[in-house]
Amino acid sequence: MLNVIDTFPIELLFPIRAGRTKRQLGTKNRDKGRWSIGVKMCWILNVLGQVVAWHWLPMNQPDQDFLPLVDLIKDDGLVRADMRLRCKKGIPETLKLCLKGTWNDRMMVETTFSLLTVVCQAKKMFHRTARHLEARLSSMAAMFNVLIGLDRRLHPDHKFTLSIAEFSL
Repeated sequence: MLNVIDTFPIELLFPIRAGRTKRQLGTKNRDKGRWSIGVKMCWILNVLGQVVAWHWLPMNQPDQDFLPLVDLIKDDGLVRADMRLRCKKGIPETLKLCLKGTWNDRMMVETTFSLLTVVCQAKKMFHRTARHLEARLSSMAAMFNVLIGLDRRLHPDHKFTLSIAEFSL
């Protein structure tokens, strides 16, 4: 089975408000050309578009810190990733790095993150504790899996598509 892994930045705080509390959850880093304070969420999706593993780290952590997540699902098959997950220490043998423009099946995870931005407003969250953030991220993963399954039941004659937009309220 082929899986796909990618990361998604989530802004938690405006940069001007950085350092106002000792319990600040996010860290400062650049995202799409601008500074933001937040976390990175990493999802691994299977060939059906369902979330099979996820984790989050502060935004200033490199993407290579998500490599242990690949080892957790090593029995489930090959995992495709973009070149941001390459590492000098080596990568797991079940991870296949893909150059930009190759293996367009990886776009499934980008579509997923786009749907999360629209349906769940996942680009900006304002949680202040790790426990609350983790609860929101886990409920998003569960909700996504349920809605993908529901969409397939409601439209069994359609070919494979990722669509949860019709469930957006």
